[in-house]
Amino acid sequence: MKDFFLSLACAERLEDLDKAAAAVARLGHKCNDFGLNRFDLVYTDLKLGIIDFGKLEYGSKEIEKRVDKMEKLINATSGLYAALENLTELEISERKMKKWKEKKTAGQLQKVNCDMFNQRLEQQRKQVRQLREISLWSQTFDKSVGHMARIVCIIYARICVIFGPYIPVLPSVSLRNMRSSQQKEILKVQPENCLIEPIREQIISRSGPIPTTSKPTLVRFYSRKSIFFLCEDEGFGSEKLAKNNRVFHAAGPSTVGGSGLALRYANVITLVEKYSNPSESVDLNSRENLYQMLPENLKKTVRSKLSKNLKCMDEDESLAEGWREALKHIMEWLAPMAHNTINWQLERNLEKTKFDIKPSVLLLQTLHYSDKEKTDAAIADILVGLSCIYKCENRQWSES
Repeated sequence: MKDFFLSLACAERLEDLDKAAAAVARLGHKCNDFGLNRFDLVYTDLKLGIIDFGKLEYGSKEIEKRVDKMEKLINATSGLYAALENLTELEISERKMKKWKEKKTAGQLQKVNCDMFNQRLEQQRKQVRQLREISLWSQTFDKSVGHMARIVCIIYARICVIFGPYIPVLPSVSLRNMRSSQQKEILKVQPENCLIEPIREQIISRSGPIPTTSKPTLVRFYSRKSIFFLCEDEGFGSEKLAKNNRVFHAAGPSTVGGSGLALRYANVITLVEKYSNPSESVDLNSRENLYQMLPENLKKTVRSKLSKNLKCMDEDESLAEGWREALKHIMEWLAPMAHNTINWQLERNLEKTKFDIKPSVLLLQTLHYSDKEKTDAAIADILVGLSCIYKCENRQWSES
């Protein structure tokens, strides 16, 4: 099972990196630098283990400086775009103010307000000029693409360092590749930051299935001739690369993701989390909408469990407390997975992730690979528990 989750995490990170590399390769074709024109070939050679990782100076202070510089450029560029948006709003207000001045004679108070506005406008323009100087705005196209190409290679080396001990098909980053003693010491320390204990037994390049009562689709860690090593028939940077999310489609039919219900279930769980708040009341429309979000088989399960529980239940505060504790216990592990599922979807929306460098959610942290049968049972329990809490506490499903 550990092999399975490690291969999933590695596969998803490499898929994301492949997409980034494809974007850099497309930009590289527009560069004057011949090396950047051929970045697609460089990246393929890197993944095939042809390029010496030592040439990347991975683990050296120089690389740390490059990464720090790139982060500063990103932060400055993010600040620049925010400043440009503010400047645009101020310039629109400036044009409106000029039209207003043409129609009316401004008094002393209005003159003071205009002076304050002009001062603010000038400060905003100064801030934009400063941010342009320290952001990607002032970098040449070739230099910016060069930064990105180097970072892609560094990240790939980092993935090999972290997952190499567990995924043998990855190119090895050995100490012999490192030129300086400083690089070797850094490399020795870095795997410890992974917080994953080394696997003692022999590691194979195939993960096991998710343990369920029904036989799921096997999820394999693909070899160099498949997902992680771009072949000529796929074409580097082609549309197939963006659509070929094999980690996503590897979920078997017995999983929530394989059934296409991950996002729907996540929305149900977050609504239950909201409605379980003692200060919340639920009108009939909200209750019906929540119920209609469930697939038919889950509706039947909820009806069956609810009828059995309501028959033997009276308005006992201790019973409500028991349901509250049970609901809290389930939601402690179910709610974070639901939020991760929603966040994972949002992160795939480019408009939502502009300049967002927060750690991203992995697919294995979502409901996607969860066993559907067990997830159905958990959702049924929290829905029945919520209904019983409302009944026991006389906190009715409000009709208002």
